[in-house]
Amino acid sequence: MQHAVGSPLPPPHQPGHGPAAGWPAAAQHQGPHHPGTHPGPPPHQPAGPPPGFAGAGVGPAVPHPPGHAPAPHHAVPQHVPQPPAPDTTGHVQLPPGGPVPMPSAPPATGTPDPTSTTLAVLLIGPAGAGKTSVAKFWADHRRVPTAHISLDDVREWVRSGFADPQSGWNDHSEAQYRLARRTCGFAARNFLANNISCILDDAVFPDRPVVGLGGWKRHVGPGLLPVVLLPGLEIVLERNAERSGNRRLSDEEVARIHGRMAGWYGSGLPIIDNSQLDVPTTARVLDDVLARSIASPPQW
Repeated sequence: MQHAVGSPLPPPHQPGHGPAAGWPAAAQHQGPHHPGTHPGPPPHQPAGPPPGFAGAGVGPAVPHPPGHAPAPHHAVPQHVPQPPAPDTTGHVQLPPGGPVPMPSAPPATGTPDPTSTTLAVLLIGPAGAGKTSVAKFWADHRRVPTAHISLDDVREWVRSGFADPQSGWNDHSEAQYRLARRTCGFAARNFLANNISCILDDAVFPDRPVVGLGGWKRHVGPGLLPVVLLPGLEIVLERNAERSGNRRLSDEEVARIHGRMAGWYGSGLPIIDNSQLDVPTTARVLDDVLARSIASPPQW
């Protein structure tokens, strides 16, 4: 009987027998047989990975000279992250913002200087009163860092589905207003906690608790100083006519709002009639009013 030319198929791999899986074919080749020699059985080797095997986290085996024991294995040192250097940015600790307390009383021998005092101011007035212009100028020209926070700007962050109060006051516009006021209060507390003054502006009505002072006092704190900016109706109508977009109201709406703002007279809050005042002059008058409010805080 003749066999097919070629080497017979290797037997199935069994544990502890045969070459390790994945070895190259050259490692399995025994070479040609020479007469008078017999390879004999391979010497017994202890179980373990074959020579040159690189395990996880261990480099390739390094042969050692005959008669010398292999050097003990040392673990690869792991990298330990070091703390950032003291001057590295991104690690500034900010104190949390809490309710704004009342401003410190001035010394008995002097008068308070509102231009260098950290304050929280609420500028109240109808549309067209000049609240935003005065608030921006006042914040830009103080001796201490000051932030201007406009409730209308925050409310208009909502783009799709914007609840415009001009289209009617309903649950959606009220919820949007409350969210904007709470957001402004949160921002003001955080600025004040980090020694940055704030001036907020809003059309707060004296006869509507929903858009009244109570919410501002609750969200900012008792140290909030309210000031009413209330020019004459003719001036408000002229300034409103210069507006565009959803900031511009109808003359009827402007007159209605202005009439309701007149309720602040007799409320005890300081009122500035800026009908004949430009923005810088109004800001200086605001400083005078705030100096009196620091010395004798209004009851509200």
